[in-house]
Amino acid sequence: LFFSGGDETRIYEAHDADIARNSVQSYTLQDNEHFILNVLTRENGRKYGELVLNKELDREQQKEVTLILTAVDGGTPPRSGTVAIHVTVLDANDNAPVFSQAVYKVSLPENAPVDTVVVTVSATDADEGQNGEVTYDHLSEIVRQLFFLDTVSGEIKLKGLVDFEEESSVELPIQAKDGQGLASHCTVILHVIDINDNPPIIVINSLNSPIPENAFPGTEVGIINVQDRDSENNGQVRCSIQQNVPFKLVSAALTIMTHT
Repeated sequence: LFFSGGDETRIYEAHDADIARNSVQSYTLQDNEHFILNVLTRENGRKYGELVLNKELDREQQKEVTLILTAVDGGTPPRSGTVAIHVTVLDANDNAPVFSQAVYKVSLPENAPVDTVVVTVSATDADEGQNGEVTYDHLSEIVRQLFFLDTVSGEIKLKGLVDFEEESSVELPIQAKDGQGLASHCTVILHVIDINDNPPIIVINSLNSPIPENAFPGTEVGIINVQDRDSENNGQVRCSIQQNVPFKLVSAALTIMTHT
């Protein structure tokens, strides 16, 4: 017997070779959680049982249900017969995929080569067959330019280069969808690790040239600015000037002055 849920009914009738009171007079159904039995009488007086689904079935909780139906005649003493009804619960697409994590946090150096595996997302669906087949998809066209997502395995790889100086963190919205269209979502947060890939840049803000030979020591010759796009220690810059020249650096303002 197969049930897929809903207000379904099945009709059962026992046969007894005796007649009148000695024929089938009643039916009973063993107590169970999901079904009830209505006993009805046909126009010819024969009794039959109507098995009615009283509480929704859940295949993910119980794939099969066994019911015991008993028919009793009216003789003295009464005689009975029983039958075991095996109910197989058919799957309905009532479960969306569920990710193992709502948020995946990963880190990746900005010099990581193309085809580096970033992370593998995973979602499962409690349904079976096509209802439980999960596929994955990106939800952002911008993300598609930098990352490749295997729609079956959930593996995410680099297909472009990430640059810490352009974006230090990237969010990848991911969707998991089953064969009938139920979907759920997760987010991959990628923290890009800075690599010392930028040299310092020297910018001359001002320069006084030529300098008279009688300029006093401490005379400002020029002001420079030094920048490094890298972060933290990679972006810290030390400036120096060659030795044995009549100039010095005032590092706080990076000012070049004459020196005795």
